[in-house]
Amino acid sequence: MANSLPITSHSSLFLICGDDDFAVKSRAKQLFTQWSADLGGMDHEMIDATAGNSGDALTMLGKLREALNTLPFFGGGKVVWLRDCNFLGEERTASAAAVTETLAEIADELKKFSWQNVRLLISAGKVDKRKVFFKALDKIGKVEVFEAWSMEDKDWADRAEAAALGAFKQKQKDVSDPALAELVSRVGPNPRQLETEVEKLCLFVGDRKKIELADVTTICSRNKTARAFALGDALGDRDLPRLLKRLDEELWETKFDKDKSEIGLLYGLISKVRAMLFLREMLREGWIKETRDYNAFKSQLERVPADKLPADRKFNPLAQNPYVLYKALGQAKKYSSAELVGAMEILLRCNQRLVSSGLDEALVLQQALVQIVTPQTVAA
Repeated sequence: MANSLPITSHSSLFLICGDDDFAVKSRAKQLFTQWSADLGGMDHEMIDATAGNSGDALTMLGKLREALNTLPFFGGGKVVWLRDCNFLGEERTASAAAVTETLAEIADELKKFSWQNVRLLISAGKVDKRKVFFKALDKIGKVEVFEAWSMEDKDWADRAEAAALGAFKQKQKDVSDPALAELVSRVGPNPRQLETEVEKLCLFVGDRKKIELADVTTICSRNKTARAFALGDALGDRDLPRLLKRLDEELWETKFDKDKSEIGLLYGLISKVRAMLFLREMLREGWIKETRDYNAFKSQLERVPADKLPADRKFNPLAQNPYVLYKALGQAKKYSSAELVGAMEILLRCNQRLVSSGLDEALVLQQALVQIVTPQTVAA
């Protein structure tokens, strides 16, 4: 959530880029607004730099040159914003010889440009750091890169928590640790939705200063990544009615979302059971202890011997969101170790049936989950 970041430089030339489109646009808007206020005047220019072809790109670069070399009509300073530029990376338009040559020429011009009372802001998607233009901007100006969050990033949850805390602070709100962790687990690695949910929470609590867990569970939505956590939570809580309801919701989603499948749901459930197994073993080894304090639990995870866990992130429980593990710690006590081992065997057979049989996928998954959650069936 880039709009919570301070302005850290007064350089006259700034490139803000990266594949986190929301963060790039928010940060660029923030900087443009502050620069315009600092310089005053009414001659600031925004140039839309979303090009459909090399001709468009050359036209926009021509406008950039003109804007930089046109003195403010009313005197004072001037901010030029080359906005949403899409020809600084490896795109087809960026590869055109004329565009490459023109960018190199402008890079040379910027090195010699007199920046008195003129500031240039460029916002773009992913850029090619090997090209002359980027190297010039990096040398003579300031560059900020916003990488998109991903479930594959070990620290995405920490980054999301930091962004949410900054947004709450801007709105003069406090948030409890469980509420913050639940918010992040519901939203997942999605800065735009996180911003929206923070806004909803602040409106929901009104004049109340502190946001609690109950507020998050009442008002906040789950995105499609986080809804998979809800299915796993129902399994962990050993709540069969809720589990079957969540399964029906997820199966319905698979009909419309090409990125979701029955096998994908199964792998999520396997990951949940595996995490509960690991947590029981970590408790047995004394690496962690039961606690109701989320921050204390996170501190314990940092002390778990890394060499004792799988190197592959797909199988390493510590690669998961810490709050997901925190919730799974209490859920693991609802099953014995033998039941969790039995659950893994049931899910393995379920996998085989989904792949090799012509049975209805929904029925196969339902039968497996009923077997796992029903105590006497698993124990048998």
